Amino acid sequence: MTDKRIPFSLRLTPEQREFLDKQAGSMPLGTYIRQQLLAEQPNRRNFRRPIKDKQELAKVQAMLGSSRISSNLNQLAKAMNSGSLPANTETYEALLQACADITFMRNALMKALGLRPPK
Repeated sequence: MTDKRIPFSLRLTPEQREFLDKQAGSMPLGTYIRQQLLAEQPNRRNFRRPIKDKQELAKVQAMLGSSRISSNLNQLAKAMNSGSLPANTETYEALLQACADITFMRNALMKALGLRPPK
């Protein structure tokens, strides 16, 4: 037996929708309704984490994604490896710290937006 899910549409008044949204809390509305109607047990992965300003987080993530930070870091690393940038310990450590900081920011933003960071 396959786990093929079939969509179902439900029309609600604005008041009914608002009531159900409040009842569902951080749970997706479809999950909440299905649990109430079919007495399903909650699944932990169905819960969303509340985000204060999702739009701003998405904007920052988009800016990071469209920026040339990774390309610029790559060019600096190539310049260091080719000898055109002094390859001293201080420069190397600064590049490593910048990469770690960017990775941390990307993963934190993705987590805040409910996305799974790449491994």
